[in-house]
Amino acid sequence: MLTYLLITVAGLAVVLAAEWRGLNGVQWIAKPLASWGFVAAAFSLDPFATPYGCWLFAGLLLSFAGDVLLIPKKTTVSFLLGLAAFLLAHVAYTVAFLIHGVLDPTTFLIAIPLLTLGVGVVRRLWPRLPGKFRVAVPLYVLAITTMLVCAFAATLPAGRPLALWLGALLFYVSDLAVARNRFVAPGFANRAWGLPAYYAGQMLLASTLMT
Repeated sequence: MLTYLLITVAGLAVVLAAEWRGLNGVQWIAKPLASWGFVAAAFSLDPFATPYGCWLFAGLLLSFAGDVLLIPKKTTVSFLLGLAAFLLAHVAYTVAFLIHGVLDPTTFLIAIPLLTLGVGVVRRLWPRLPGKFRVAVPLYVLAITTMLVCAFAATLPAGRPLALWLGALLFYVSDLAVARNRFVAPGFANRAWGLPAYYAGQMLLASTLMT
């Protein structure tokens, strides 16, 4: 696990340096390498031993695909395909979390503030969304919110390790960085905090296979 973590960290460092310098060609090597780290980490923990592991691993693979599809900077089709891959990743994670088990249904009440937050995000983005994104983005926000709600419900208050909830939360936060970069205020600053949050989240989710 540590080896794969170091691979992801090294790949992320190169990705951030390339983003800073505007070296997009480097991303075709560094970004898949960084993402391969969390996929390999999960694979080393025998994800196919449980239904939870299978669905979680599917989410990681779909995230890997999304990472590659988002490498091109100015291609709308590639961005939409990447969005679709990540949406399916969130669906896979949601199924995994529900399989993991919800011991206290009242934890689903977290949906109220999170859905309110999601509505606020869509309202902020709406004036800046091209027509083709006005269905995709709200659907995506609904998917990531549902994923986060289920992560919370599967983790608390059962006394389970917080890696699942924290990993899902960091993934959620990283998606906000992508949205801000694409539709609000493009710039390296979004990647400077969004990418570390994303890779930390994915690695934390992969680590839940150890429990």
